Amino acid sequence: MKPSEREAFRLIEEMLQLMEARGLVELEMEHQGLRLRLKKASSNPTPHVVEYVTGTPQASPSPAGTTSSGTPTAFDDRRVVIKSPMVGTFYRAPAPDAPPYVEIGQDLEVGQVVCVIEAMKLMNEIKAETAGRVADILVENGSPVEFGQPLFVIEPPV
Repeated sequence: MKPSEREAFRLIEEMLQLMEARGLVELEMEHQGLRLRLKKASSNPTPHVVEYVTGTPQASPSPAGTTSSGTPTAFDDRRVVIKSPMVGTFYRAPAPDAPPYVEIGQDLEVGQVVCVIEAMKLMNEIKAETAGRVADILVENGSPVEFGQPLFVIEPPV
């Protein structure tokens, strides 16, 4: 696990302990460019929801792969890749019987939920940071994902 991932998990655990100790229902915190918002679920058995917002969008990788530094190379400067901000399980819908958050060809607004990633029994909403159209969905529903793994390709509006 990378130091940034460890830090995120440590912050989540500390926030959960603080919420429990103080009887809080919701807690939001920003630390070194990482913004976390925890919201306690109601008395029903659904998991807690965490909103995880990452930094600026990145260009999608080229078919050629990566540069010598390991960073993706862009094949189209307009396209944006939404990457996984954590390790977990990728889900396209909020529940097994619910429709997916987004489909290929669908228009997105900034802040629109595109998927959830389950990590440590928490459902983390992943939101679009740019408006545009879903060009590709790169991960199968229920698949494990790694930190930084591309999830969606978005074509911004012209």
